[in-house]
Amino acid sequence: MFEFFLNDREKAYWKEVRDFVKNDISTQLIKDMDAGKIETGRPLVEKAGGKNLLGARFPSLYGGRNLNWTAEVAAVEEVGVLGTSLSCAFVMPSIVGEAINLFGTEALKEKYLKPTNQGRLYSAEALTEPRGGSDFFGATTTATRSGDHFVLNGEKRFVVGAQDSDYFLVYAKSAPDAPPHESISCFVVERAMGVKVQSIYNLLGTRGGGTGRLVFKDVRVPAENVIGKLHGAYQIFNRMMVPERLLSGAGAVGMGKAAIDVAARYSTRRKAFGATINNFQAVSFMLADSVASLDAARALVFAAAKLVDTGADGRRLVSEAKKVGTEAAWQAINNSMQMMGGIGYTSVYPIERFLRDCRLAMIWTGTNQIMNLLIQHEYYKELGREKGEFRDVEFDAISPDEEEKNYG
Repeated sequence: MFEFFLNDREKAYWKEVRDFVKNDISTQLIKDMDAGKIETGRPLVEKAGGKNLLGARFPSLYGGRNLNWTAEVAAVEEVGVLGTSLSCAFVMPSIVGEAINLFGTEALKEKYLKPTNQGRLYSAEALTEPRGGSDFFGATTTATRSGDHFVLNGEKRFVVGAQDSDYFLVYAKSAPDAPPHESISCFVVERAMGVKVQSIYNLLGTRGGGTGRLVFKDVRVPAENVIGKLHGAYQIFNRMMVPERLLSGAGAVGMGKAAIDVAARYSTRRKAFGATINNFQAVSFMLADSVASLDAARALVFAAAKLVDTGADGRRLVSEAKKVGTEAAWQAINNSMQMMGGIGYTSVYPIERFLRDCRLAMIWTGTNQIMNLLIQHEYYKELGREKGEFRDVEFDAISPDEEEKNYG
């Protein structure tokens, strides 16, 4: 239904990913990851890389497809039906690759970006710290210059891929006495440089991704592994929020649609009071609410992608896409469970797994409350810039009275 957003090249890539999701990812892999028997998304990355499905937006010189955000959100929506662990594994090369592609040297692109897009290297982002999540500038992991190396000390947690990633994108305080926006640097840190896994978390959902806590104790990182300018990671972090949040919204919409599809099919089979339950408004109206909300969220995700494709600052729309996409998915999954009744609460159907997975989507990459903070901040800025450009409807009041407009 939303294919009209895509041109022929974008549509071809989307269909490749759809076929990949349908034919190349086994149900057993999903079950084993959810059961904790497997703690890595590497199998998906290796298969997708082998089919040239990773790094959609990056140059073909580095294993990408020379496509755009619009193509990528369409593809990630398809991957979303696998749940958040595997969709996170699929988008991580895009998230980590964004920093390397835009800010890294040619040597870093050749050494890390290309094999990552080919599925030969497995990567992760190490951002959150035990002392805080959304407080980026409160980072306490340090990077101290030592000759032609930096020595990293500190901890990162909630790192998806901590268990077995080959390298990590790490933010560390490199200029502790500088103003916050000029105090942090971004590094490519290989596991082999001495990164230790302290623990793997037992999660409610999004299981099997090897999510854990990393410890950096006197880890020596070559100076050439600094991404972008020294002490200039704010610019990188700011850009990284685009793939993290936009693709979170896209994947969530896919998961929500998967849930409602299962519930809708169930409603055409399950009988009560002499009729299939899709004939009852109590059920069919929940379906209608879910479909409408998911369509609205999908349209917003595509609109945000197309805006970013123009090169514009899409911070507000990207934040809205993440917030609205994840919340619409959450509501659709809850409605799906309600439509199915007790059987939806069991593991006979995947709805309960989607419910557990989707709960995290409203927390990671910045909570939806942080999205609200960004949305209102950007809106107020736009309101100031637009003054005088549009009709001022305040003066269309039936009985304007300036004396009554007391702002005390």
